[in-house]
Amino acid sequence: MSPSGVVPAALQVGALPAAAVLQAVRVNGPVTRDHLAAATTLSPATINRQVTNLCGLGLVVERPELVDPGGIGRPKNPLTLDRDHLCVAGMHIGARRTLLAIADLGGRTLYSHAVRTPRDAAEVGDLCIQLRDLAARFSGRRLLWGGVAAGGAVDASSGVVDHPVLGWRRVAVGPMLADALGVPVSVCEHVQAMAAAELLLTYPREFEGTGLFFYARETVGMAMTIDGKVHMPLHGAGSIAHLPVDAPVLVPGGRARLQQVIGGRVDREAAERLGVAAGASVIVDERADVLGTVVAMMRDVINPDAVVVAGDAFAAHPDGLAPVQAAFDAATTTSRTLEISPSRFGIRVQESAAVVVALSVIYADPVAATSTG
Repeated sequence: MSPSGVVPAALQVGALPAAAVLQAVRVNGPVTRDHLAAATTLSPATINRQVTNLCGLGLVVERPELVDPGGIGRPKNPLTLDRDHLCVAGMHIGARRTLLAIADLGGRTLYSHAVRTPRDAAEVGDLCIQLRDLAARFSGRRLLWGGVAAGGAVDASSGVVDHPVLGWRRVAVGPMLADALGVPVSVCEHVQAMAAAELLLTYPREFEGTGLFFYARETVGMAMTIDGKVHMPLHGAGSIAHLPVDAPVLVPGGRARLQQVIGGRVDREAAERLGVAAGASVIVDERADVLGTVVAMMRDVINPDAVVVAGDAFAAHPDGLAPVQAAFDAATTTSRTLEISPSRFGIRVQESAAVVVALSVIYADPVAATSTG
């Protein structure tokens, strides 16, 4: 861990034996050692060593009360995550609001609430204090890690954030939060974090192959996953906000950048100009067409195995994703049929992003992370 208390997020399915065992317990628990051997392909001796380590660190607990009384042979105590004595703290910094959350080791939210995102970077310290105070409500639990998911450009190694939409420049969010919480902190780009939640939280999607994750609300972004790992370029996440789109209803003149057709302000201005309601079909239909076309464009470039989308811009149409899918089907030039999937977290996608950043390092290397924490 650096002197600042910041550790780069590890947005991937862990490959170490301890990570594999923790993942299998989290997904399949209550589970016996025999079942862990089948789920991980690790040897029984390796399973026993890792279970001993994880139990010693308080991450996994034996549950003798769950033994089947009618079982044959020597009873084997089932194993589960310790969901009662540990927690992480997460923060998702959005363009308009910041969500603060406390979650258990399995990613279940214990408490969350949203506050206004400050335009003045000097107020970021107040966000850190609010999250510290929220974590203090759970003093009966050991706080293991803190996480921040933020828009804009994120330096994962230093925890410094540039957020052009907010006017932030070189804001040391990670070090400030680490100082407030007194535990290590990880910071990453928020769409990458959302993609990681699809891999790591609840029952994961398939690990193998490639995937694209799109988010569109007040900002727009894309992340890519490859074989159970979120692609995190060394020099920061790329951007799709600048992609040219044709949107004559949403933007006078029609030609615009993708970021210019996203967000509530765009809706209100278009509605006022056209003399219609903000959610009128002429507005939501065009946005669905724009989004479906952009997703198709990126699909044709990368040809992923799966596409997942999230955010109000995708979800706000009264017909759901059907218009986006129709625009996607009309625009794609790749012959293989591909169905766009919604995020499994729905309106909780920001919450999942905040939580998974905090959990990702623990899941990737539970022994080292817990010892550091």
